[in-house]
Formats: sequence, structure tokens, C-alpha cells
Amino acid sequence: MFMLAMRSIGQRPGRFLATLLAAFLGAGIIMTFNSLYDTAGRPGVDPVSSDTLTTSASVVGGYGTLLVFFAVASTLTVNVRQRAGELELLRCSGATPGQIRRMVVGEAVAVALIGAVLAIGPAMLGGQALLDAFQDSGQVAGSVDHSFGPVALLSGVDITLVAAAGAAFLAVRRATRTRRRRGRARTFLAYAALGIGAVSAISTFAFSATDEALMATPAYGAILLSVGFALLAPRLLKGVLDRLPLTGSSGWLAVRNLRRRADHLSGILMSLILFTAVSVATLYMQGVESDAMRASGAVRTVDAKNLQTLNLTVVGIIVVFVCVMLVNSLYAATTYRRREFGQQRLAGATPGQVLGTVGVEGLVLTAVGLCFGTVAALAGIIPFTVVRSDSVLPHQGLGIWLAVASIAAAATIGTSLATARRVLRTPAVEAVGSAA
Repeated sequence: MFMLAMRSIGQRPGRFLATLLAAFLGAGIIMTFNSLYDTAGRPGVDPVSSDTLTTSASVVGGYGTLLVFFAVASTLTVNVRQRAGELELLRCSGATPGQIRRMVVGEAVAVALIGAVLAIGPAMLGGQALLDAFQDSGQVAGSVDHSFGPVALLSGVDITLVAAAGAAFLAVRRATRTRRRRGRARTFLAYAALGIGAVSAISTFAFSATDEALMATPAYGAILLSVGFALLAPRLLKGVLDRLPLTGSSGWLAVRNLRRRADHLSGILMSLILFTAVSVATLYMQGVESDAMRASGAVRTVDAKNLQTLNLTVVGIIVVFVCVMLVNSLYAATTYRRREFGQQRLAGATPGQVLGTVGVEGLVLTAVGLCFGTVAALAGIIPFTVVRSDSVLPHQGLGIWLAVASIAAAATIGTSLATARRVLRTPAVEAVGSAA
């Protein structure tokens, strides 16, 4: 099966580009920040610098690990769904489910290893740039030299390979399990995340405005609420579609397509909800904290600088990863619809009408993701703002939210339309006759 996996990669490398890109970015981020562990362990590093480097590596490294798994899992899920016919043919040819799983896992591990190796060089440069930023802000002593050692290298490669193997195994297993069993487990986890997230957000009122851990509970609450909404993404999308008053041929067809493909689009909607909630909540709460510090006239401590740096860095990582996941998932999903677009054109639809339908679909997905992501973010922002500044809403205005919404809309709608336009270049008869 390993030889079959390598042969499959060699024959059609294009299908694995999304997984390769996710592994490359994930391994690069993990190695970049975990190199701070190696740097903190160098002889002669003072305690303050060591604490700053270790805290940054542990917090952002943890987020990076989760994002690597999520990114690789989303790309592999789309890959497995698109290869359903090929995998079924292998099964009918005598391959057992275990052999098919080993083949898919072998492909994922091989691609992830290539991505991790390619990320070593950029991670070295990224770690040096990150250390320079800490030194420029006075959080790390200027005498500290960067080190890229075994912690960074082993953690980046090991975590990426484990994430790829686990995500591939779950993707194949999910494709063979019954929908009922998947629904029960997903629903239980969703409501558990919503309940714990709500409790965490409400518990913010138990803190005082000067507590160091004040930002932690509303941030975790917003994240958990967004995870709960993300797990319920297919249901939320269907519920919105049932109440959506779209008219015209493009609108009616877009709603029909979205309702039919709601389960397949859940990964895209999950990315949008998580991106919106984490970005909006973190940026607004950091803005409230900065305003409160300036109003009090207090001198910003090293811990406060570390917190601000970590918040902005985490948001930056999430922006990059979510954009990559959205572009990869939407590109793969839209390319997979080549036959569907060909059938629509043979039935009388013009290329402009097909693009209009795709645009409406992207607009609906973006609106639903922004809506529930914003609700999750507000659940953390409002308690934090009330406790920290005695106001109900932040004074930063809509600028941050509009920036987040613009990035989400550009990634979702832009990728969908650009990919659909490329797919429509194929003649309709050829598209219908080709394999999806």
C-alpha cells in the first residue's frame, strides 16, 4: 500500500497541493515559534528574556498545533470526498478497508513530510525575524542570539506528520461511518462547547478590572462558542436557507445548491465562523485593554507587552491559516463541480448565470459565517468591556469588524468566482463527459 500511495502521488500530484501547502505553513509556524524554546535554553539568557520567549512559544505553538491539524484535516476531507469513486473502485477490486486507510494515510504522511522539510529554511528566517521584533520592543535583551535546534526541528516534523496521519485516518473513517453516528457525536460536542463557552464568558463578571487573567475567560468563551457554532454549521446553514427570501433564477439555484451541499460546505463555514470569532474578539478586547491602560496612565509592563504581541500574533496566524484553508477548500470544491456546471450550460444556462449562482452562494456562506462568528465574539467582548471600562460596547467602532468581514468576503467570494471562471473555460460537452 505504501508503494501504491507513492504511485498515486506521482501520477496526480496536483490533488495533493492543498495538503502540501497546509503542511508547509503549519510546520513553518510550529518550527518558527518552537525555535524560541531553543533560544531561551541558550547559556547566558536572562530570566526575563527566557520567560518572554518560553511564554510566546508555548501559547502560539499550541494554537499552531491545533491549526495544523484543522488545516490538514479540512484539505484531506475534501480530497477523500472527491476520490470516492476511485476508492470504491479499489474496494471492488479486492482492497480491504484497512488497506485503503493505510494507502490514504501513507499519502498524507509522505506529502506532510515533504512540506515539513521545505518549511525548515523559512522557519529559520522567521524565528530570527520574530526574535528581532521582541528585541526591538524591549521584551528580549539585545544580546540574545537566535537558535534553531532540536526542539524546533523535531516538534515541527513530528506534529505535522502526526496531524497528517490522524487527519487522513479520520477523513477515511468519516467517509465510511453512518451519518447518524456522526450526527450524534457532533451534536453532543457542539452543545458541550456552547455550554462551557457561555459559562466561561459569564464568569468574566467575577473578576475585577485589574486582574491579570481578565482577558483569558472571555477569550476562551468566544473561542468555545465559535467551535460550538462551527460544529453545528450544516444545521445553521440549512436553517438560514429555509428562511432566505432569494428570488430570481440565480438566487433560487444558489439556495438549492447550498441546501443540497450543506454537509460538504460545513468545513468552509466552520473556517469562516472560527476566523470571525477569534479575530474580532481578540482585536476588540486588545483595543479595550490598550485604551484602559492609556486612560489610567500606567506604564506598560513587559507582561502587558507580551500579551499584546501574543494576541496580535495569534490573530495573524489565524488570518493566514483560515485564508489558506478557505482558498484550498473552495478551489477544490469548485473545481469538483466541473460536470455540474457543464450540465447547467447544456440545459441553457449562460456562463454569466453560472457565475451569478456561484457568487450568491459565496455571499450567503460569508454572511452566515460572519453572523454566527460575530455572535460568538460579542459573547466575549461585552463582558470584558463592561468589567474593564464600564461600557457595554468597545469604542473602536466598526473598523475592525469591517476589516475582518472584508478579508472573509474576499477569500470566499473571490476564490469561488475565480475558480468557477477557470472551470467554465472547459467546453460544456467535454466537462460533462470528463470525470469530476
